[in-house]
Amino acid sequence: MELLKSIGYFVIFPGFLFTAAVGLLASWIDRKVTARVHWRKGPPILQPLYDIVKLMGKETIVPQGSSRLTFLLSPLFGLSATIIVSTLLWRTIISPSTTFLGDLIVVLYLLTIPSLAVIMGGFASRNPLASLGASREMKLILAYELPFILVALIPVIKAGTIRMGEILSYQLNHGIVIGSLSGIIGFLVAILCMQAKLALVPFDMAEAETEIMGGTYIEYSGAPLAIYKLTRAMMLFVVPMFLICIYCGGIDFAHGWLHILLGVLKYVGLLVVIILIRNTAPRVRIDQAMKFFWGPMTGLAVLGIVLALLGI
Repeated sequence: MELLKSIGYFVIFPGFLFTAAVGLLASWIDRKVTARVHWRKGPPILQPLYDIVKLMGKETIVPQGSSRLTFLLSPLFGLSATIIVSTLLWRTIISPSTTFLGDLIVVLYLLTIPSLAVIMGGFASRNPLASLGASREMKLILAYELPFILVALIPVIKAGTIRMGEILSYQLNHGIVIGSLSGIIGFLVAILCMQAKLALVPFDMAEAETEIMGGTYIEYSGAPLAIYKLTRAMMLFVVPMFLICIYCGGIDFAHGWLHILLGVLKYVGLLVVIILIRNTAPRVRIDQAMKFFWGPMTGLAVLGIVLALLGI
């Protein structure tokens, strides 16, 4: 019975099916709003699902001379990590007391795996443009991970724990982290780091269709490409929910449907911010991104930590 329950957690809710459904819906909202900004009608609501199904039915071509095993397994690594993070987050939201010591560290670690999977796949394909995209992605990770981890420490300092469930409980009793000056600074830095982690404009230089024709994905087709696209859609749901958990109190299921609606609106609001940034900012060069994250973003993250230590 416990085995079936565990399988249900990872496969149905809050695992793969739930995360995929909400992620594809978020992807449709992103594409629809972007189309409206461009004065286009935009796709139907099920178009992201149609795209995945269509790719799953196409032939998978492995480039000659590539590392076949790494090339084919890389998309699965990223997808698996995303599913595990979503499961951990929602178990924490639904039942904060069931979390384990250091789960925040585990989530931060797992959130880097989808990007690492893209790097592995790009280099494994042995395509020069894919390798260039993978190189850019690797530099981008080195740039944004430092401020992202630093701002994740601000809720830890305020709550005095590295358990995500206890961070949620602290916010329920003492107010959300973003209600303080250090929380506001940390959240703003986290949003920009999230934009880079999701590989969205202005930090999509690893894909850059107009420059390197898809970059890391240029040699992918069929089911592996479908898995990559599905993972990206799921990350569009998982990463914002992570920030909502540690900065905005998550979703409160214990105090009625109004609190649940408020939690959903938190996610919708953050998704709107992501879409606005994507449609109003030009793509930056990789060296500009590294200077941006290692310079002002890291400086602001350190400032947020100092203010949190001072109780501000």
